[in-house]
Amino acid sequence: MRAVQAVRRDGYCGRIVLIGREPTFPYDRPPLSKSFLTKPDAGPLFYADETELAALDVELRLGSEATGLDLASRTVQVDGAPVTYDKLIVATGADPRPLVGTPPLAGAETLRTLHDANRVRDAMRHARNVVIVGAGFIGAEVASSVRQLGAKVTIVEATATPLVRAVGETGVDALSRLHDRRGVRLLRGTSLEKTSGDTHVTAVTLSNGETLETDLLIVGVGASPATGWLRDSGLVLHPADGGLVCDAQLRTSDEHVYAAGDIVHWPNAVMDTTMRLENWTNAAEQGARAALNAVFPERAQPDETVPYCWSDWYGHRIQFVGTADAESVTFADGSPDDDQLTALYRTGDRAVGAATLNRPRLIMKLRRLIATPGSWDDALALVQAKIGSTR
Repeated sequence: MRAVQAVRRDGYCGRIVLIGREPTFPYDRPPLSKSFLTKPDAGPLFYADETELAALDVELRLGSEATGLDLASRTVQVDGAPVTYDKLIVATGADPRPLVGTPPLAGAETLRTLHDANRVRDAMRHARNVVIVGAGFIGAEVASSVRQLGAKVTIVEATATPLVRAVGETGVDALSRLHDRRGVRLLRGTSLEKTSGDTHVTAVTLSNGETLETDLLIVGVGASPATGWLRDSGLVLHPADGGLVCDAQLRTSDEHVYAAGDIVHWPNAVMDTTMRLENWTNAAEQGARAALNAVFPERAQPDETVPYCWSDWYGHRIQFVGTADAESVTFADGSPDDDQLTALYRTGDRAVGAATLNRPRLIMKLRRLIATPGSWDDALALVQAKIGSTR
């Protein structure tokens, strides 16, 4: 949808076909693990209504799945029929990873789509004992929503340091304490061994030997790029996860095919590394950039960005910019036990990342500083000046 909006805004008047596997208009995903779950009458936030979509003059193929791509004829197979293209933007996102060995019982859910969220919300109304497998952002957000409704929550996380790639070990320690303070039990280094129940889940057995009564099991163990339909297309896929390998302009190994969002591996010059990101901001920004580069190649620009993501847990706003792959981390403001803090990530003399808790006015200033790139001393001074002005 961002791709459609961007090229129309910049004057493209040609035909646009928007193909989507889900039957609904394009909607905002982040609320599905937050406010949507706690408000029984809440509806999805659509990016455009029928009037706005008509103004965009886009041909919608909703509830239609792309199943194949032929680069030679420039056609996408959709519901068994070819759709031709001059330029193709692939933005198929990611699919939730299943938990191997989990039987298909009622009350065992994943959360990715609006359909998933409706099922989880209905189940949460009656759930009293909820087990969440996976302590990433989705798992933590769902735990926060479940606790708001009064249920008992246990998070089971196989690794010792959940979210370590996103926020680093220091950040993990600070965020994990938010669970403790809200009465959510977080079991690190623990996996789910067995799920019990005839037709509906009733209990789970863990690797530490515990058996927990469970009337709702939510699995959030990550997602994989939704590129299975491209496996035989000839496009270059990343050997590690099957994501699409792109250049700096988000062009794939075929000059007529561009990509955006969770599926993309691309060289990000600002961070001096090749990245693949799974967050809302990156998907929105890349959707627009990929489409503009595809439609207006004479004006193509590289996608150079300081990554940004956010999450809401227990009424707290968590924000992160840059990278957690750093030589050291320092709390420039607050500590892991505080409800407001700022952690800065340093490599050499450069600030390469920042994590904040309940400091919404600071994070974008730090994002701009990291992009310059800013020095470590500049980052410290910025935090101290901003925090000092609010006291």
